[in-house]
Parts: sequence; C-alpha cells; structure tokens
Amino acid sequence: MTEPTAEIIEREAQLTREEHGMRMDQAAAVLFSEFSRERLKQWIGEGALTLDGKTVKPKVKVLVGQWLRLKATLQAEGEWVAQDIPLDVVYEDDSVLVINKPAGLVVHPAAGNPDGTLLNALLHHYPAQENIPRAGIVHRLDKETTGLMVVARTLEAHHSLINQLKDKSVTREYDAVVVGVMTAGGTVDAPLGRHPKDRKRQAVVSNGKPAVTHFRVVERFSGHTHIRCQLETGRTHQIRVHMSHEGWPLVGDPVYGGRLRFPPGASETLRDALKDFGRQALHARRLRFEHPVTGEEVMCHAPLPDDMAQLLDCLREE
Repeated sequence: MTEPTAEIIEREAQLTREEHGMRMDQAAAVLFSEFSRERLKQWIGEGALTLDGKTVKPKVKVLVGQWLRLKATLQAEGEWVAQDIPLDVVYEDDSVLVINKPAGLVVHPAAGNPDGTLLNALLHHYPAQENIPRAGIVHRLDKETTGLMVVARTLEAHHSLINQLKDKSVTREYDAVVVGVMTAGGTVDAPLGRHPKDRKRQAVVSNGKPAVTHFRVVERFSGHTHIRCQLETGRTHQIRVHMSHEGWPLVGDPVYGGRLRFPPGASETLRDALKDFGRQALHARRLRFEHPVTGEEVMCHAPLPDDMAQLLDCLREE
C-alpha cells in the first residue's frame, strides 16, 4: 500500500453585487458551492479561506469587488486502519466509486465492529480516501444486505452526493424475498423511528421521520413473493421494517422476520433452504445518480448474489 499524498485545494473568486452584504461564510457557500458549509466555516476559522488576503470571522459582511481565496490542505478525517479486504468495484473514476457490497461486511467501524469494514477496505485500496469524511461513504447498507453503494472520492463529489440523497434524486432499487403471497404492489408511507421498547430496533412510530417505500411484484410462489422495492427515503432498516409492518417480513430477517414459516406441503429441500438462509433476503440491485462533475446520469446494476438466486430457484421448483 502506498502512502497518500496530501491534496491541496486552491480556489479564488471575486465577489459580485449578488454577494454584496452577505456574511463571509454565506458568500463562500455561494461561490464555492462544491464544498459543504461546515467545511468552509472550518477553513475560514483556520485562515485557509481569506477575504482580500486577510483572515476574518465567518460573520463579517463582504463587499462587491473583494476576493475570496482558498488554499487548504486536506487532512485525514479519522484514525482508521487500512486493511486488505477485497472490493467488488462496479464503477470507478476520479470522482466516485460504486461498490457491490457482499453479505457480512459492515460499512463503517462502530462499537462491536472496530475494523474489518468497508471503510477499512477503502483506505487500503484508495489511501487518499482518508481525506474525505467517512472515507467517502455517503450512505449505508446493513451488514447482511448485499448490493450497490456509491462512494465519493473528492470533497466536491461528497458534497454533491449528500445533496442528491437529501433531495431524493438518487434512485435505489432493491430485490427482496418476503414471506406470504402478494396480490399486487403498492406503497408504504409510514414514519420510522426507534422502537419504544427495544432501542436496537426500528419501528413505525407516529413521531418518527417520514419514510416511503414503493414495491412491486416480480414473481409469486406457493408461500413467498419476490418483490422489487424503490426508496424515496433512506431510513435505517427501512425496507425490513416497512415490509414487516405490512405483514410481509423478509425471508431470513433475524430482527423483523418473526418465527420461521413454511408454505403448506413444503418439501424437505425447501424447508432446509429456508432454515439455512441466514440473513435478510435483501439486495441493492440498481443505483442511479447524477455524476458530480459531468452532470451525466450514472446507472449501475448488480446481479443477485448466489444465495438469493439459489433460494429463488428452490422456490420455483416447488
């Protein structure tokens, strides 16, 4: 692994009548919109972002004709360890990566998972990611959920992708296998928050954050349904909680799936397949977003992982 080289960012812009009278940090957010407001305020405080060559406070009012000049060295965002963990890279350029995450890989270090995560893998394969918040990770998948994730490789791309997620312009589509035979697709519009009695779980609660999941039927079986879900929001465990709440828990879900159920007359082969499926049957199959630099649409697909494909084959045979 090579050591990352420090990246130096340099920008300058002259203030116009449109920015006249704004606060320094507000004007910087307009003229250097590729960076987050928090990062710009940090640079103003450090003296890396100046007004006519002088260090000023973020609230100072700016005047037409003055110059904002930025010269900042990106600093490592955390004390994480780089680890040689294989990555399945679906798309890559200088601004973004799209990763096909396997089951069992935690996305970010946390209590109980201090290393061995996607973040640690990114730092090994792309050392400069240490200069990006959370090594460029802008959204998550549960440990046992497979599929596509987009990762920012620059601060500009990070800011753009965060905003796209906020304004719901990123399209995320999932494959799932649920217990029960659906007659049709639909939409679940139900707020999600912490479970009132189990803080490790999420639940549909009246005071939760808005959450919307669209779903449609792909294939029906004797006691299960293969569905596709599209997210409008990205709440923790959203698909798992929404589908369970509607009476269609995901196959193998250890938290929201309830007791193991078999369709009437299920063969031993199917019974074994359902018993042995050791994770929620959920896969992020399609990801679409606007490229942070070119503005062009980026569309990526990831085929079903082997375990879900084999489960569907077994259900078809019944």
